[in-house]
Amino acid sequence: MFLSKPETAATAIPVFSPDPESTHSYQAYMKRLPEGLWTTGIFTCICPCITMGKNSEIINRGEISCRLGSLLHLATGVVFFGWIFGSKNRANLRRHFSLPESPLPDWSTHLLCMWCALCQEHRELRNRGADPALGWEGNVAKWNKDGVTPPIVVPRMVR
Repeated sequence: MFLSKPETAATAIPVFSPDPESTHSYQAYMKRLPEGLWTTGIFTCICPCITMGKNSEIINRGEISCRLGSLLHLATGVVFFGWIFGSKNRANLRRHFSLPESPLPDWSTHLLCMWCALCQEHRELRNRGADPALGWEGNVAKWNKDGVTPPIVVPRMVR
């Protein structure tokens, strides 16, 4: 079900790959999606601080809370550096799902069109089975309760 990249680096990130012979019900949350492509466009906008916080909590597997992510975005946005925090989250999201760095590099996508990038990332998480409104713990509880394989791979410890 989960394929690990070769252990050449100390921080190998597992890649999610559905197992066609598996009986897991991950399909309840995962519809057939094009591999290596974004499932949504980049043009739709909502409140950036809250969206950044919700996205950050899921993308960073609960290490950054929604509240902290929102405050970091607000604090860095006031001094015009919000794109740095946003581009790091976007790069992590792309790594989780093997997405291309498009339509622009991560840093310039967040610098030039931060609201659109945030909304695209939010929709991407939802389309791939994670509900940012529930937070990380809420999603983990939902996946465990339903017995589904999480769409976002929880990394294993690497020695």
